[in-house]
Amino acid sequence: MDMTLIETWAEFAVRWLHVVTGIAWIGSSFYFIALDLGLRPPLEPREGVKGEEWQVHGGGFYHIQKYLVAPERMPEDLVWFKWESYATWLSGFALLVLVYYLGADIFLIDPNVLDIPVWAGVLISLGSLAFGWIAYDQICKSKFGDDHAKLMIGLYAILVVIAFFYTHVFSGRAAMLHLGAFTATIMSANVFFIIMPNQRITVADLKAGRTPDPKYGIIAKQRSTHNNYLTLPVLFMMLSNHYPLAFASEWNWLIAALVFLMGVTIRHFFNTMHATKKLLWWTWGLTLLLFLAVMGLSLAPVQNMDWEEDAALTPRAERFAAAAGFEDVADLVINNCSMCHAPEPGVPGAGPVAPKGVRLDTPNWVAAHARDVYLQAGVTHAMPPGAYNYMTAEDRAMIVAWYRAAD
Repeated sequence: MDMTLIETWAEFAVRWLHVVTGIAWIGSSFYFIALDLGLRPPLEPREGVKGEEWQVHGGGFYHIQKYLVAPERMPEDLVWFKWESYATWLSGFALLVLVYYLGADIFLIDPNVLDIPVWAGVLISLGSLAFGWIAYDQICKSKFGDDHAKLMIGLYAILVVIAFFYTHVFSGRAAMLHLGAFTATIMSANVFFIIMPNQRITVADLKAGRTPDPKYGIIAKQRSTHNNYLTLPVLFMMLSNHYPLAFASEWNWLIAALVFLMGVTIRHFFNTMHATKKLLWWTWGLTLLLFLAVMGLSLAPVQNMDWEEDAALTPRAERFAAAAGFEDVADLVINNCSMCHAPEPGVPGAGPVAPKGVRLDTPNWVAAHARDVYLQAGVTHAMPPGAYNYMTAEDRAMIVAWYRAAD
């Protein structure tokens, strides 16, 4: 049984689940923020009702009302929005384990950044996620958190510091991913530890005949607003691992800092539109300037990729380099793949650096990326692409035999 293929399909399945649950969570979050900002005074005033909105979708009309605190009586069919958040975080953490913990020597640790053992990298990863939530939560609960503007600026400063930290501990790819996981952990923990418990307190008070304290709703709304502004940067961080120009730049931590600002400018446009119907087009102009700055920083000399040196082989890569048939496979891959997967790709459109950060122009680099070669060019016909594909069935069989001899 080929464990590499099983692991790959497991990763695909978890990634699919993560995307699906993420869409559900982000969709409901964006909807309720837009709904809350778009509420208008009721046409027929009703005690306890803060605002209402009429909506049309799918051929039907909906009349939605929001109460200042809660209705007088708790409805039996109350719908809770929580599993979208929990499932997104759990599937994301499972993906972190599958890709970055089990594949730490490839994706997590880069000796050129910080030469640490795998176990230390995993502990730093876990510890940083826990630290992020504890620090954020304590700041929000402190007197500093009473001033919303100062709080947002303070939290942004923390995210920039964490971005700098990650980029000096992990590989560029892992640093961006961890910054996304760090932020997503705060968002999901907001739901689990603050928003849902506060809502449960309100429900319990209603059932007991007590008047709910509005402070619980105010606190939950603050955390929900934070989640709203953090969503788009998290998506960028999660997608960045496919683009070396984002994660391998010397200024990747500063790129991350600017991306968080873009999240603010974009959400400010939509939040203002929902609340006031005004279209603040200047926010898109500012977003464009920020994005151009990101592009400029990404074109600076890349980090973690010393194109003048060969790959330093890990014990796993050494095993593939010593396996039967490696010399023939290395020649095959170099002849068919190095026109793109090189420091300066020779194929138009391949990019200014090796696609996905994968270099295949020396035997050591082939051994270092053995799993990618096996999956992309051995088991499947994904690579080489289109008109550049000159590999025969025999060539691919040779790659498979070599990989399985060593795995």
